[in-house]
Amino acid sequence: MGETFRNWAGNQSATPTEVRTPSDAEEVSRAVRDAVASGRRVRMTGSGHSFTSVALTDGILLRPDALTGIREVGDGWVTAEAGTTIGVLNRELHQRGLALANMGDIDAQTLAGAIQTGTHGTGRDLGGLADQVLALEMVLADGEIVTVRGDGEGKIRGVAEQDLFDAARVGLGALGVVTAVTFRVEPSFLLRSVREPMALSSILDSLDSLVTGNEHLDFFWMPHTDTCLTKRNNRSLGPARPPSALRYWLDNHFMENTLFGAVCGIGGRYPGAIPRLNALSAATLSASTHTDASHRIFTSVRQVRFLEMEYAIAREHLGRALHEVRDLLEVRDWKISFPIEVRVTPASDAWLSTAYGRDSAYIACHVYRPTPNPAYFEGVEEIMTRLGGRPHWGKLHTRDAAYLTRVYPRFADFLMVREALDPGRAFANDYLDTVLG
Repeated sequence: MGETFRNWAGNQSATPTEVRTPSDAEEVSRAVRDAVASGRRVRMTGSGHSFTSVALTDGILLRPDALTGIREVGDGWVTAEAGTTIGVLNRELHQRGLALANMGDIDAQTLAGAIQTGTHGTGRDLGGLADQVLALEMVLADGEIVTVRGDGEGKIRGVAEQDLFDAARVGLGALGVVTAVTFRVEPSFLLRSVREPMALSSILDSLDSLVTGNEHLDFFWMPHTDTCLTKRNNRSLGPARPPSALRYWLDNHFMENTLFGAVCGIGGRYPGAIPRLNALSAATLSASTHTDASHRIFTSVRQVRFLEMEYAIAREHLGRALHEVRDLLEVRDWKISFPIEVRVTPASDAWLSTAYGRDSAYIACHVYRPTPNPAYFEGVEEIMTRLGGRPHWGKLHTRDAAYLTRVYPRFADFLMVREALDPGRAFANDYLDTVLG
């Protein structure tokens, strides 16, 4: 048997029959052919930041550690190996005077893992990582290496290249192993970040203006309080005014990780104290403003281990959803220490993007890893599914293909593409059997 793989949160693990660490697409191709020939399944992991079992396999597990680096930089685009982390890509682009237009707040994810599970940030006008992809290099189930482009006009396995591109950008690894990604990039830019505590009731009264008035809006509501920390990021002509080294350490390491982790630990031992601890944490929030390179503003430090569920709903339902979640917490006796995060994105044309075809809002619920609370997730999930919510592919949920086919207009088309590319299900696993059928 191979070594055991565990994800970042420690809630998913697998011991495959074999583990390989390919260094190029040819070695990935050889592994896929070997898996098929021996009747095994094959999956490529990312960096383990999915809370679901999407990356697991009982066959050949491919680690992305050697499949890293930038291959080529062109006019407005960059091609990088699939196992390159977002953080490494950010630094390499910054040295070249370039940047991604938008991203999530975690930079430890691999590029392929992030786009395949639909990782997104927050943006009024700019979508998630998959919406910035121009081309994908993939290894198909028979070992062939293909490049799928957004402007392609040919066919691959009888599938129109444009359809395959729209299916494969958020492909869950079900259509092939992604070995390289080409992103659209732009000249480096500055973001002005304004962090400010606001009352949830005030946010609910001004949601539309907050969303339309900011390029990137993100807010965190502290359960058992009426306090939120809002983060409003907008492009700036400068000059750059980054936080001092002391302020950065105080906010991002000590307050949001060391101290927050200690508070979660206390709450884990004494759940009854959580409302008072949250009130104390809310009282310590303060306003701050700084301007820095975009990737430094977009990303955050996350060291306290947690479990997460996140749903995307149509943006017009956000106010209603937040009201219902707040009411749910008031009538149930749950003690929730982690903030609830809210973000927005425009519509996407990637078939399995959680934002496909509609401007979307995201509500993410977290719990401290040592104290899981399935009932909390189930209660919020019931609200989200009544509103036609789509679960994040890399975060905990209980939805199956019967539900997902109702909320994704191109779900049946995705299954047809899968049938054409992987009829033998070389890339299947238990998670895909559930969500794709």
